[in-house]
Amino acid sequence: MTSASTPPSVVGVIGGGRMGAGVAQSFAAAGSRVVVVERDGAAAAAALERITGGLRQAAERGTLGGPSDLDVPDRVCVVPSIAALPHDTDLVVEAVPENAALKAEVLAAAERVVHDDCVLASNTSSLSVTGLSAVLERPGRFLGMHFFNPVPVSDLVELVLARDTGAAALGAAIRWTHALGKQEVVVQDSPGFASSRLGLALGLEAIRMVEEGVADPEAIDTAMRLGYRHPMGPLRLTDVVGLDVRLAIAEHLHATLGERFAPPRLLREKVARGELGRKSGQGFYRWP
Repeated sequence: MTSASTPPSVVGVIGGGRMGAGVAQSFAAAGSRVVVVERDGAAAAAALERITGGLRQAAERGTLGGPSDLDVPDRVCVVPSIAALPHDTDLVVEAVPENAALKAEVLAAAERVVHDDCVLASNTSSLSVTGLSAVLERPGRFLGMHFFNPVPVSDLVELVLARDTGAAALGAAIRWTHALGKQEVVVQDSPGFASSRLGLALGLEAIRMVEEGVADPEAIDTAMRLGYRHPMGPLRLTDVVGLDVRLAIAEHLHATLGERFAPPRLLREKVARGELGRKSGQGFYRWP
C-alpha cells in the first residue's frame, strides 16, 4: 500500500459506465495508473472517451486536481477481462450495475488476480457490503467506497464497513480518499447506508408530492434549493441519478426497511415508459 497523502499506484476499475469512468478519471487525475475492465468493445471505447474527455476538459478549465501534464490520459487503459488486471494493483473498485450476484462474481474474480494486500471495494449505493464480502477468501481487505455522481467534482466518499473490514483496508481507503481531494464519512453496513437512505427518503416524498398534485417539479426543487440550500432539488437529482436506479434502490429498501420506502406509482410508471431521466432525455424534466 502507498504512503499517506499519495494515491494508490495502480487502480483497477471494473465497469466503465458513468460512475466507473468518474472513479477512473479521479484517480488518473491524482496520479494513479488506472486499468478499466469493460468486456464489450463499443462500451470500452465509450468508457475511454468518457475518461480522457473528462480529463481534457478538466485540464482546459484548470481544475485538474493532480498532475497537469498532457500525459494524464496515457495513464488510463481499458482491458477486456478481470484476468488482465495487473497483479500489483493496489485498489480495485467494482462499479458494475446494482446486482448483488454480478457484484459478488466480479469481486471474487478480482481477488484471484491481485496480490494479497490489494484493497477491494464496491461502489454499491445500497447493497449489503457484508453480504458481498461472503464470497471473498480475505474479507478483511474489502469495504464499500460509495462515490457520488459526478465523481470528479463531488466532495464526498462514503466508506462502508463490512463485518470483517480490517483497520488496514479502512486506513488505506481514508488516505486515498484524501489524495483525491475528497472527504470521507465512515458508516456501518446497513440498507442504504446513510446517504442513499436519507437521499431516497427525500426523493420519494418529492415524487409523491408531484403524484398528489401538491406542486410541480420545478416548484418543489426550488423550495429545497432556496429554502434548505440544497445545490440541486430532489427531482432534478432523481433525473441525474436515473429513475431506474432510484426505483431499484427503493425496491431494495422497501424489502429490507419497510413501507416507508415503497416506490410511488408515478416512479414505476415513468420507468415503465422509459422516462429514466437525463440519460433518456426525459424524466421529471426534459433534457437536451
